[in-house]
Amino acid sequence: MALNTELRAHHCKELVDIVSGDVETTLFKQLARLHQALWREKQGYPIGSQPMRPESKDKPRPKDKPKPKDNPRDLGSRINVDFAHESGANFLNEDIRRAVRDRLAHPQPHQTLYEDRLFADLLSSMPMCFNLFGVLQADLELADRAVHSWWPDVPGRVCAVHFEWSPGRRLEGEYLENRSAFDVAFELELPGGKRGVLGVETKYHEDCKPEKPPSDDRRRRYMEVARESGAFKDSAVEQIMGTKLQQIWLDHLLALSMTQHPSRKWSWAGFVLVHPARNPSYANVCDLYKTKLKDPSSIRVSTLESLLAAGVLPSKTASAFSERYLW
Repeated sequence: MALNTELRAHHCKELVDIVSGDVETTLFKQLARLHQALWREKQGYPIGSQPMRPESKDKPRPKDKPKPKDNPRDLGSRINVDFAHESGANFLNEDIRRAVRDRLAHPQPHQTLYEDRLFADLLSSMPMCFNLFGVLQADLELADRAVHSWWPDVPGRVCAVHFEWSPGRRLEGEYLENRSAFDVAFELELPGGKRGVLGVETKYHEDCKPEKPPSDDRRRRYMEVARESGAFKDSAVEQIMGTKLQQIWLDHLLALSMTQHPSRKWSWAGFVLVHPARNPSYANVCDLYKTKLKDPSSIRVSTLESLLAAGVLPSKTASAFSERYLW
């Protein structure tokens, strides 16, 4: 069956998957969406929709609320949102669902964690992050073994695992003063009673897009952190802002800002970006980003495949994750 026909048959023909001028990334995005739809169908989970919560025809719409542009339509890469919340079907096992519930029970100020997307969107990288790392939260010995198997140069011992976590959002003069967060952060116990953090950003179906340059206030703060870190080549920051590199840069800056905090609470901070090997957008952008650094090793880049190949996750979890996200 031709790909376009198969995409339509499984409600996966989406314009947002087409990346202009990039056939390879477009193909990856289409196949990733189709793979999630086929996985959902195999599990027998009811199909979701776009928009995620269709407005009831019987429910009156407030006068100031605009009419939806499109009628609700089936979307194969989503689970029915009510079923998703009731069942936790977006998560691979009960240990992972427990980690999700724990995170939702402990909100952070100014967080950006959208629960419907977390529970119902099969392509979202945040549920993927829970599915990959969630089993580590309740077993810190396993978490420590995993971190040091994946990234041997990381110091200390893992003492906590935090999801969708920031050391502080929108705090004037602290960190980045924005709402940036790591998808998962491994808190580290270091010698002498000190603390460190390894922050991880995960990507799956996304492609890396140019971003709007930061406002003057944001730019000022970002430049302060970048200069004090000494991590970037001359003129590199100007070459990063407003480009495809900006999002990776801000995640990296969040880690760099932690060791600059006046409290000196964090004596070490590292950053990792994790993506599928088949996602050419992030593979290419990470290579380009490293050329802007004085020391490319200050950012770690790993593929999903390499983490699974290390053999440190429980075999059932690794097998279920591979079936779900790789093909």
